[in-house]
Amino acid sequence: MTTGARPGGWQKKRVDLELDTVAGDGRFSGYASIFGAVDLGRDVIEPGAFAECLGRRRPGEIRMLFQHDPDQPIGRWTKIREDGRGLFVEGKLALATVRGREVHELMKSGAVDGLSIGFRTVRASRKGGDGIRRILSADLWEISVVTFPMQPGARVTSVKHLGGREIAGRSGLAAAIRRAARAVASRH
Repeated sequence: MTTGARPGGWQKKRVDLELDTVAGDGRFSGYASIFGAVDLGRDVIEPGAFAECLGRRRPGEIRMLFQHDPDQPIGRWTKIREDGRGLFVEGKLALATVRGREVHELMKSGAVDGLSIGFRTVRASRKGGDGIRRILSADLWEISVVTFPMQPGARVTSVKHLGGREIAGRSGLAAAIRRAARAVASRH
């Protein structure tokens, strides 16, 4: 997990994606942050840290970027919510764009499997001498699909198949690709 500070207090945190399925239409879901997990930057996002922000902003108002680059929007978030595990997200890549199609292929192949949150810390604390910063409140600005994530436990859990079915795990994706290739070959 990497962390980076930006002017105005904006920060980013990267987390791994667990790509169980990739949708032919670009839909995917997963966890952008896992509560209570110490990241490589020695920060912990606490439950409820995004509640105030999510009360003010709809999912589509939080940008989906590639590698935190504001010049590379790649889709829209359709759902963002806190649950018992962390910050769960669902989104759809913009497949009408070249970058959206590229990221889709990279996600399906497992070459890109990270999520990273871009935020401003509103309130944080440090307890004891462990050096860990506990983020109690954060203003979420963007969530990026990235190559190198910060928080190993945060993963994409689903990327939908073209027919709307979910494919379990990367091995399931490979099997689905082989089945589809056989089906196409048998038609010709």
